[in-house]
Amino acid sequence: MTTKWIKAAGIRAIKTAAQTAIGVIGATTVFSDVEWYVVGGTVLLATITSLLMSLAGLPEVEEQ
Repeated sequence: MTTKWIKAAGIRAIKTAAQTAIGVIGATTVFSDVEWYVVGGTVLLATITSLLMSLAGLPEVEEQ
């Protein structure tokens, strides 16, 4: 893994985490109070999934 790949995968994972948090917080406020442990667990799972998917390749990083 190169520094370029780590940076690109990290940025992608942070964006995924933010998008997931927004979705989960929005959905839970519609139905009831926000349960932060559910938000945290869902965001963590989405972040790990994003990093694992990045192992398949990132279009931002050209292979040399």
